Amino acid sequence: MIYSIVAYGDTVLKKKSVEIDQKNTEINLPKLVEDMYETMYEANGVGLAAPQIGMGIRLFVIDSTRMEEEESWGIKRVFINPTILEQTGEKWVFEEGCLSIPNVRENVYRQPKIKIHYFDENWKEYTDEFDKMTARVIQHEYDHIEGVLFTDHLSSFKKTLLKSKLNGISRGNVKVEYRMRFPDSK
Repeated sequence: MIYSIVAYGDTVLKKKSVEIDQKNTEINLPKLVEDMYETMYEANGVGLAAPQIGMGIRLFVIDSTRMEEEESWGIKRVFINPTILEQTGEKWVFEEGCLSIPNVRENVYRQPKIKIHYFDENWKEYTDEFDKMTARVIQHEYDHIEGVLFTDHLSSFKKTLLKSKLNGISRGNVKVEYRMRFPDSK
């Protein structure tokens, strides 16, 4: 099933997500993960967090093989209840975009290496280190489950310049090739 992507302005994108209880039978986790990948690929994304489909839970999926120079450097992975333990290295800039904020791309500074604790879709526990673009994608998606958008990393001046465009997105005044849900559309 392909979900609609929640657009900028929806309150679910600004709330810190709750942990998933392994014993929770209300969530069909394998089906949700499959649907999230399908939704992400349909929208031509490299990551998708549960809040972006309207679910305030600590879950995201990534496939950084789609953007790494060498496909073998990237990963396809599910992150459940993740916690970033360390972020190291000198911050570097990269122009980021977001499926929830279509047609907006801005330079964001992030650290190049991370150490993260998480569970996969089979509840296997990991503590891994990632770098390069994979670390950036993880940090971007992790921000989503913390209620942070990439635009929150921008200067006040840059946010002011983007304000009308962002308000237009929340009203549905944007053309996209994938299904979206707009909070302020009439």
